[in-house]
This record gives sequence, structure tokens and C-alpha cells, in this order.
Amino acid sequence: MDIDRYFSTRRTVRRYTAQEVDNDLLTRLIDEATHAPNTGNMQLYSVIVTRSDEGKRALAPLHFNQPSVTGCSVLLTFCIDINRFNRWCEINRADCGFNNMQMLMAATIDTTLFAQQFNTLAEMHGLGCCYLGTTAYNAPKIAEVLHLPDGVVPLTALTVGYPDGEAPLSDRLPAEGIIHNELYHDYTDADINRLYAHKEALEESSRFIAENSKETLAQVYAEVRYPRATNVLFSDTLNEYLDKTFFK
Repeated sequence: MDIDRYFSTRRTVRRYTAQEVDNDLLTRLIDEATHAPNTGNMQLYSVIVTRSDEGKRALAPLHFNQPSVTGCSVLLTFCIDINRFNRWCEINRADCGFNNMQMLMAATIDTTLFAQQFNTLAEMHGLGCCYLGTTAYNAPKIAEVLHLPDGVVPLTALTVGYPDGEAPLSDRLPAEGIIHNELYHDYTDADINRLYAHKEALEESSRFIAENSKETLAQVYAEVRYPRATNVLFSDTLNEYLDKTFFK
């Protein structure tokens, strides 16, 4: 495999064939993904594997009925998990203080690295994956469907399967737009206009602007896709859920 080409041309896959992902392969990929870096080698994460049509149908509305949820072979829900470590500490008479922001951050990092390691391994074995950012939006309801105990928080999910055709290649900002040498150097207006010029010039960007009756692509992102009111609503829901199940 051409490693450089893989990373520069990797694609998010949302359409899958009917071919099932072999369970032995899935287990092996998950096992290999556990070798991703993590905090203190505590592995503060778990993954819920959903294969059944019934299970995927139950979760689909919580992911805004994205077609990839019911169309994939396997849906993986990656969860922050301090429950398992807490139980180990309790059994061994250790005072475990993990229900705080510091360990939430550590577990979030662990879970994200684990999920991405799996994503890369899966794609290198010919599978396609799509991250579902909707997981954190509806964390309380997803936790209810999956019977998650306190201390286990759904963070992200991946739909996994064999690609049905070639998915489009997503645009990215140039490296100069995200690299800061030695110190952070804030952007001038000219910098911003230059860095986002390619994205704004795409045909699909013009279509998004027209479809949403906006004047700029930034307005589509900030006012239509991720509006303030929705962000606040999901933030309040997640904060309330964390207070009840993680920080208790």
C-alpha cells in the first residue's frame, strides 16, 4: 500500500454493499486498535458493536436517520468508560477519583485515539467508515438504548462496511493554515480569505449558499448547519447528562 497516497486521498464512506464484515476480522481490528496511545495505559474506553437491523433501527433516529446507520454492516459506538476502571479500583480497595473534568478529558482523548486507530486499520483492510458527530448530540438517549451504566458516555460512532462505489474526496485547508511555528500567530483578514478561498470556490459551496438563501459559505455553516441555538441546546443536554452520570 502507498501510505502517503492513502492518507492524502482517504475518503469518508457513507454507502456500503450488502457484504457483511466478518466478526473475526472486526475483533482483530478492534484488538489492534487498542494499541493506540492512551492515558497511563488505563484504556478509559469501550465500544458497543451493533450488527442487528433492530439495533441499528433503534439508533438511527438518534443519528438524524443518516442512511449510513441502517445501510452499514456494523455500527460501532465508542464510549468514554470510567466504569470499568472504577470497578477494578473498588475490588482492590483503591480510592478512585475519576469523576471530574481532568479524567473526562483524559478519557475523551483515549476514546478518540482508539476510534481513529480503528478507522485507519479498517480502511487499510478495504473497509469504509463514516464518523457520526451526532453521537454527542443525543448521548443520553443513545446511552438509554445501549443500556450504558453511569460513567460510560457515548462519544462518537462509526458506520463500517464495504464501500459501494468511490466516495467523494473532501476538501481540506492547506497545511499553512493550521501550522504555527514556535508561537501562535493570529490570522489577518487577508490570511483568512486566502486560506478559505478554495473551499468557497467549490461548486458544492455555491450550491449550499443558494439552497439556503445565504450570502456566504460561512453563513451556511454558522447559521444553518451549526446554529447557536442548536449548539446551546445540545450543550445543555450533554452537561445535564454528564452531571447525572459522570460527575456524580
